[in-house]
Amino acid sequence: MNWIILIIAGLFEVGFTTCLSNARQAQGAQAALWIAGFFISLAVSMLLLYKATQTLPMGTAYAVWTGIGAVGTVIMGIVFFKEPADFWRLFFIFTLIASIVGLKVVSNA
Repeated sequence: MNWIILIIAGLFEVGFTTCLSNARQAQGAQAALWIAGFFISLAVSMLLLYKATQTLPMGTAYAVWTGIGAVGTVIMGIVFFKEPADFWRLFFIFTLIASIVGLKVVSNA
């Protein structure tokens, strides 16, 4: 169950980085809403990370959380913000995903 909580925490990390990117490009009330979304996503992500680390090793949980956030943020950038998706970028995203899966496989929790 805590692995699912950790995955959700990682998805909220993608949410707060996406909100931060959108807030940077917005103005006025729209920027304020994106910033509010950033703080809400940040709080939920941290709370869920805290919950997941009650039974998962801290180092593994943190690495998986940041990995999900990094991969998700890159994918969001490619899909929604027209960032480049060249071979090497996709290759290294794949190696990061493989590392996250590897940490799950070797974890005792």
